[in-house]
Amino acid sequence: MTERIQRIVADRAPELAAFTPGTSGNLSVRAGNRVAITPTGVPYDDITAVDVPVLRPGGDQIAGRLEPSSEVPMHLAIYEAFDAGAVAHAHAPWATTFAVLREPIPAVHYGLARVGDHVPVADYATYGSDDLAVNAVEAMDDAGTSACLLANHGVVATGADADTALESLEAVEYGARIYAQASAIGDPVTLPEEEMDRVAEKFESYGQGD
Repeated sequence: MTERIQRIVADRAPELAAFTPGTSGNLSVRAGNRVAITPTGVPYDDITAVDVPVLRPGGDQIAGRLEPSSEVPMHLAIYEAFDAGAVAHAHAPWATTFAVLREPIPAVHYGLARVGDHVPVADYATYGSDDLAVNAVEAMDDAGTSACLLANHGVVATGADADTALESLEAVEYGARIYAQASAIGDPVTLPEEEMDRVAEKFESYGQGD
């Protein structure tokens, strides 16, 4: 189990490069009572499976030869609060723009139904802190979403697995870009909550299946 989730994190971490500058993002995957997370300050393409730290829910490191991401508190808090299998965090530029404005992203595109009927903003706290972890959990819990903006910081998204968490991150970044562009031209029209719920249900059976 440990080696499997280390390998998943190492294989998928390079995808964060499309969303965030340098090594400022992080990805984790949970299996049972173990969480594998990207190491701190290491270029994504350089991460190998044996590098990937593996933690217990309390934060004790049980595997991996490098130190974990500074955002361990947020990842572990999200796993404790929600039934998530993976967490992806990035400083994606369009989403972070709204995080700086402290403005939620409304339902301007049905693709946002992957995470909820909008994307809320968590209150600001210093990166890597327990306060940031609490704020992120509270924002998602209050809004009933699987992603949120982190004020003056970035975005965090969850999913059943690494693929889903990264897809959710992409959906938020795309929605933020569309909202910004539409707002620059006119007044964006949002979709009603019942339509977002309908789309979310359709997403559950989207694709080719097993």
